[in-house]
Formats: sequence, C-alpha cells, structure tokens
Amino acid sequence: MTAPLAVRLRRVHPDAVVPSYARDGDAGADLSAVTTVTLAPGERALVPTGIALALPHGYVGLVHPRSGLAARHGVSIVNAPGTVDAGYRGEILVNVVNLDPTESFTVTAGDRIAQLVVQRVETCAFEVVDELEDSERGAGGHGSSGR
Repeated sequence: MTAPLAVRLRRVHPDAVVPSYARDGDAGADLSAVTTVTLAPGERALVPTGIALALPHGYVGLVHPRSGLAARHGVSIVNAPGTVDAGYRGEILVNVVNLDPTESFTVTAGDRIAQLVVQRVETCAFEVVDELEDSERGAGGHGSSGR
C-alpha cells in the first residue's frame, strides 16, 4: 500500500471541516458547508466550504455531487464535476443546485455537500492535423451506440 498524497490545506473560515473519507478505500473525501443556504426549487448557489488547498502540480481536485443528496432531495452540482486546478489557492465553493420541482432544500453549516476526488492528470501538447486516423467508433457519439 502506498502512502497517501500529502495535500496542504488552509482554513479560510474558523468553522471549516477538514475533508475526510467516510470509509477506508473511498475515492471521494466529503466537503462540508460553512454557511446555511436555502435553495428554492430550481435555484442554485455557491456554497462555501471554508477551505483552500495546495494540490501538487500534476494533480486535480474533482468536486462531485453526493449521491444521497441527489437521490433523496434532487440536489446536485451545476458544473459536476467541478475542477480545482493545482495552481488554485482560493476557497473551494460548491455550485449547488436544487433540481426538485416543488420542495426547497436547506444546506446547513456542517452538512456534507459534495465529494472531492483527487487524481493525477496528464497535460497534452495538441498537434493540429488535417485528418485523424480511423477508429472502430468513428464520429458516432451522443447515444449512437445505445438504443
């Protein structure tokens, strides 16, 4: 087993909760809100987490919705997954949306609102060409392989 990746974290709010994994082996560490926000049906808001990170170069933080909030309340993230670049040092804000058509939803300070997945990333050197090599899939997309 390899040692966990060391990531420096700064609390930008005194009530910030350090992200943690609910279970051993989980991919996502829970991110928690530091303020209370009520979202009407269809409404969205940037919810502060009170933390800032210094991810090492070559890594990205991906902010994913929590499946329980989505299933029970219709709450998700507008730009899922949100991207936290290695060079970003500001507070992590989660762009939460209430997709329930009739019920308001209240995020309370301390609630787990998203999951942070940290992954290695590759950077690319994009090369402009006149033609791309053929593949089995070709240009089919947007459901072309399903029903």
